[in-house]
Amino acid sequence: MRKKEQLNSIIEICPVRNVVARFGNKWALLVILVLSETRTIRFNELGRKIPDISSRVLSNTLKTLDADGLVERRYYQEVPPRVEYSLTPTGRSLVPIILQLTEWAQKNMKSIIHHRNKAQ
Repeated sequence: MRKKEQLNSIIEICPVRNVVARFGNKWALLVILVLSETRTIRFNELGRKIPDISSRVLSNTLKTLDADGLVERRYYQEVPPRVEYSLTPTGRSLVPIILQLTEWAQKNMKSIIHHRNKAQ
């Protein structure tokens, strides 16, 4: 039992598992890519650029990305209140990697779908 506990603790601190799990879902990747196209963007405008994301999921995604230091949230005390989002330098450093992954997916999608269909 002791060995299993040690294994779990190693997996939990694994940088790949720990970090990628936070931004590795489709919504986080899309939010990062949309933010990379603009300097700053407001919540509703971001939601319009990703029309199939719900407000709740967008809000949760932004909170997670903000908590990890990939997105900066700026609140302006105005009437009505204004909130803007932008990528941090860490978030911007992730964009080329996401673009490479996107390119890889586009090149290999037909093959992947073919193999999925064979497996069914």
